Amino acid sequence: MRIRDPIHGTIPVGDPEVPLLDSRFFQRLRNVRQLGFGELAFPGATHTRFAHSLGAMHVATRLFDTVFARASVPGPERVRMRQAVRVAVLCHDIGHMPLSHASERIAPTRAALGLPGWLCEPSEGQADHEDFTARILLDSSFTPVLEGQLGPFGLSPAAIVSLVSGVEPPGGSAFVAGGRDFMPVLRQLVSGELDSDRMDYLQRDSAFTGVNYGRFDLDWLVQNLMPIESEGRVYLALAKAAIFAFEDFLLSRFHMFVSVYFHHTSVNFDEMLRRYYLEEPGGFEIPADPERFVDCDDVTLATALRRSSNRWARRIVGRHGYKLVAQATELDRDYDFDAISQALGAEGIEHFRSESLGVLSKYLADGGGPPLYVVDPHAGTTTPIADYTPLYQRYAGALHLKRVYCAPEKAERARQLVLGAVRGVRQGRSAEQTASDERRR
Repeated sequence: MRIRDPIHGTIPVGDPEVPLLDSRFFQRLRNVRQLGFGELAFPGATHTRFAHSLGAMHVATRLFDTVFARASVPGPERVRMRQAVRVAVLCHDIGHMPLSHASERIAPTRAALGLPGWLCEPSEGQADHEDFTARILLDSSFTPVLEGQLGPFGLSPAAIVSLVSGVEPPGGSAFVAGGRDFMPVLRQLVSGELDSDRMDYLQRDSAFTGVNYGRFDLDWLVQNLMPIESEGRVYLALAKAAIFAFEDFLLSRFHMFVSVYFHHTSVNFDEMLRRYYLEEPGGFEIPADPERFVDCDDVTLATALRRSSNRWARRIVGRHGYKLVAQATELDRDYDFDAISQALGAEGIEHFRSESLGVLSKYLADGGGPPLYVVDPHAGTTTPIADYTPLYQRYAGALHLKRVYCAPEKAERARQLVLGAVRGVRQGRSAEQTASDERRR
C-alpha cells in the first residue's frame, strides 16, 4: 500500500503495518491534533498525530537504511531490526491524549495503568503519553494484532516498547547480533538527539503553520549518518561534514518551541483548559482502561466542553481567550512578575501567569539516552556531540518564557499597571547603579 503525504510524497506501507493502521487505536489518531490549540494561532495547523506517525515511520526507514548499509549485519537480522524500528515509530504516539500534551495534567497515575515493573515503578506519579503507549502495546485488544504482525519477525510487543521507552525488557536487549548490541542505535532512530520523530514533526509543523523556523537539510543529515561501535554496543554517529546541518536542526527545534509550540495563544488556551480541569473535576477524564481510552480524543473533549457551563469551558468553546499583557524571558531584566501580579491583584484584575521552558536539547538536559557521536574520518577521531559543537554550551540553560494574561475588559488598565511596574524596576536598578558608582568614587 502507498499513502500520499504532503511532506514526504509517497510513503510505502508494508503488509505487516496495514492491520496496525486499520486498528481502532491507530485510527483514533485521526482525531488528535498534532499541535493542540495551535490552530487558533495558525489556522492551517489542523494536522493530526495520524499523519505525523506515518511520516515519522517513513523518515525512520530512510535513517535505518542509510545507517545499516554501513553496518555488517546478516540479512535476516537486518530485516528484523528494520521492521522493529518501523513499528516502534509508527506506534510511538498511539498513547497521546486529546489535544496532544494539553490533557496530560489530568492523566491517571502510572499505578492505575498497571504497567509492568520492568518498565517503571508503580509509584512514579502521573502517567504520560509514553506510558499509555506502552500499556496499549503490551496489554490491550491491540496487543494480539501487534503480536500477529511481529511474530514472523521474531519480535514481541515488549521489544517494541523497549525502543519507544529506552528501557530494556526482562532478558536484556532483543537486538543483539554478531555479539554486538544494536539497541542503542535503534533507540536513537526512534527517540534521540537526531531522531525520526523530530525530523518529521519539525518539517510538518513548519509547513502547516506557515513558518520557516522548522526547516533544515534532512537529506544531508541522512547521508552523513553511520553506526559506530563502542564496548560491544552500536551507537549513532554523524560525519563531521554535516555538523553545521545538525546545528541548524537543533536551532530549528529551539526556534519552533519559542515561536510556535509556546505561542502565546496556545499557552493561553492550555492554561484555560487547565483551570477548567481544576474547577470541574470529573467533567472530563482520561480513562486508564485502554478499551475506554480508545474512544477518548479531541472530539470527546470538545463535546464535554460544549456541554459544560464552567466559565473556562465557555471561553474555550467561544474562543474568548484572556489577553496577553506581559511577556519576558530572563534576558528582560525590567520585569518583576511578582510585582506585576501584586499590582493587578490590588485593583481586582483577574489574571493568570504562565511559564514555558524552551531547551535546545532535552537529552543533554536530562543526561539520558545513548550518546550521539561526531566522526572525523581524516583524523580518525570520534567525539561526543556535546563536546564537539559550542551550541550546547551557548544554550546550556533553559529559556524561561514568562507571561501574564488578564480578562479582556481589563486589558488596557492591566497594561498600564505592567508599564508602571517595569518602570519601577528600571528606576530601582538605576538608583542602585548610581549608588554603586558613588561608592566606587
